[in-house]
Amino acid sequence: MSAEQRLIVVLGDQLDRRGPLLDDLDAARDAVWMTEAVAEAERGPVHQQRLVLFFSAMRHLRDELLARGITVHYRCIEDAPVGAPEQGLADHLRADIARLQPGTIVMMEAGDWAIEQSLQDVVRESGVTLQWHRDSHFLASRESFARWAEGRKTLTLEYFYRSMRKRHAVLMEGDQPVGGAWNFDKDNRAAFGKDGPGELPPHPRFQPDATTRQVIDRIRERYSDHPGDARDFHQPVTPDQALQALDDFIQYRLPHFGTWQDAIWVGEPLLYHARLSTSLNLHLLDPRDCLERAEAAYHRGEAPLNAVEGFVRQVLGWREFIRGIYWLKMPGYADANALDHHERLPSFYWTGDTDMVCVADAMAAVLRHGYAHHIQRLMVLGLFAQLYGAHPYAFHEWHMALYLDAVDWVSLPNALGMSQFGDGGVVGTKPYCASGAYIGRMSNACAQCRYDPRQATGERACPFTTLYWEFLDRHEERLGDNRRLQFQYRNLQRKSESQRAAIREQAKRLRGRMAADPDHRERN
Repeated sequence: MSAEQRLIVVLGDQLDRRGPLLDDLDAARDAVWMTEAVAEAERGPVHQQRLVLFFSAMRHLRDELLARGITVHYRCIEDAPVGAPEQGLADHLRADIARLQPGTIVMMEAGDWAIEQSLQDVVRESGVTLQWHRDSHFLASRESFARWAEGRKTLTLEYFYRSMRKRHAVLMEGDQPVGGAWNFDKDNRAAFGKDGPGELPPHPRFQPDATTRQVIDRIRERYSDHPGDARDFHQPVTPDQALQALDDFIQYRLPHFGTWQDAIWVGEPLLYHARLSTSLNLHLLDPRDCLERAEAAYHRGEAPLNAVEGFVRQVLGWREFIRGIYWLKMPGYADANALDHHERLPSFYWTGDTDMVCVADAMAAVLRHGYAHHIQRLMVLGLFAQLYGAHPYAFHEWHMALYLDAVDWVSLPNALGMSQFGDGGVVGTKPYCASGAYIGRMSNACAQCRYDPRQATGERACPFTTLYWEFLDRHEERLGDNRRLQFQYRNLQRKSESQRAAIREQAKRLRGRMAADPDHRERN
């Protein structure tokens, strides 16, 4: 490269063809730099399909750019010898700057604080000019969120969500929300009856092309001992496929999405959920397209308001809110551990081997699809980890390794913050703690399980219920004054000291059995 040329750094979650990195490419002036993050897989077990998703989506963009006559400097998994010393993105960029001698490095806001800092440090050390871009994929910039948050004692999603609805005129009639209410969450908590969900619309499956099949073969050769099966990969890997997946959701599942979004049914992990988060988080799909198509479906009478508003709240509200929290609170946020939890995750978080039906069912979804819907994440797998006392950052690391859609900005506040209450109330005002009775209400799992969600002690005691009461007992001094936990603590206080002691002993034995599991595979 000559000194006046630009080297454009494109990361694995920055694959937006219309974004600021790629919107004005000049084949005579620009070259693109991309590197498959092999180091992530070398550090520990990662879902095989997660690696396929990122590497295949990156290679499809690479091939599109090459077809346009753009020079692409691309490092792939085949370039990294098995067992070679681990090298990260920053190491590769440093070496390629020295080799290529570009005049300018072009970068965009990353989805990971540590990666962004390390790459910026490399450019700074090299003395090369840095051209920096805001990530226009998101509707709220880091700066606008910081301005919204400034001076607020608490950061509440509902107020942020309303401001975003107004600013972007989504589901609005003038300055008022369509339907006269901002939030229809109360209509979105139904559980299936005893006959279950009935016939469900099939989810789209995208058959791997030659590029994806090549990645699948490489992953199976190199990481056969990692969780999941690369051969069952059928995710979108291009923007066209992502739009097909969006249109399929809008037509076949959005009409029922809202009502059943909190329901669980054993053996049906996908239900009416969108499964668009992988495409959104890799920037294959623009959130504006999601909002426009969902709102249009409502105005055409093809989807009810509770479903459309619930979807809009996830895309325009929660997703943007979580990203804002991440960049507002990093880097210290990653060290938060408000409940002082330090347990290692039980081995069934890697194997799915447990006799708790709800956990086994959720883990079967994770291991097969690299996915479980938000209630399984929060109120089954996340809930058990919290009650068990798992270290919140270890839970985040597990989430990053096993879920296809996980990127640091979205995983950390969701896993460490909302799920584990590691941030002490930044994301949520109380821990999402519940007994097995909640799972019994929202699913058919308990009817098939050897454990009784009504029992906290004894042979049939539900581990969720045991650990729920022990969690409240253990954290009474820390959480007893939380106004949103007053009902739970009044119920705890009705228990005698002998009952509480028996629950503590049951929890101790439970943790002892799980900690002694010989198949422990935790990364922490």
